Amino acid sequence: MDALEKEIEKGLRKETNDSATIKCFPTYVRELPNGKESGKFLALDLGGTNFRVLLIELGGGPYQSKMVSKIFAVPHDIMVGSGTGLFDHIAQCLSVFMHEHGVQDVKIPLGFTFSFPCRQEGLTKGILVTWTKGFKCAGVEGHDVVKLLQESIFRRGDVMIDVLAVLNDTTGTLMSCAYKNPECRIGLIIGTGTNACYVEKLENVGLWNEDYNDPKQVIINTGRFIW
Repeated sequence: MDALEKEIEKGLRKETNDSATIKCFPTYVRELPNGKESGKFLALDLGGTNFRVLLIELGGGPYQSKMVSKIFAVPHDIMVGSGTGLFDHIAQCLSVFMHEHGVQDVKIPLGFTFSFPCRQEGLTKGILVTWTKGFKCAGVEGHDVVKLLQESIFRRGDVMIDVLAVLNDTTGTLMSCAYKNPECRIGLIIGTGTNACYVEKLENVGLWNEDYNDPKQVIINTGRFIW
């Protein structure tokens, strides 16, 4: 426990983050849900050879939600091809899903769960540090994955999607659980990689580069213990 706490402290400090084992990336997600949110939302979960698209409707009462989803495959030739090919494939699958559920003419906000090592520079800007899990798409490392996805959606022109946030799978886990359990403060993934996120005070986050306005907290993505 002492060793873990010391590494987290190194990851939080700007001057030691580069050498830290646990990177502690700010996610720019500042608040947890309160269970009273409402509306229709899309979610895209990309983290392996399959990805999932979800249409979620919140509301109708506290902590109430309805969800439909579909799993799409990422063929091997796309996993090792061009970045444009990958995001065009994802955009095509999003279009298929929206047409199947009759929401292709509605502008819906989307949350993009991108479960690869990323350096976030804002809620809608995530720079891929390195591919893992067998992905080797050219032209993506060092680039903003939200921009690449939005460009592919725009090129199609047949659906209206507004990417409002990019987040890691741990953050998505924390947010979804906190929607139904307000006491939840930690998200944990144990799978191909092991990772966690938690709520941290802004005053402890050396990598924070925005105003210290309320709420004075942010979810920290520890950055995968095992890659």
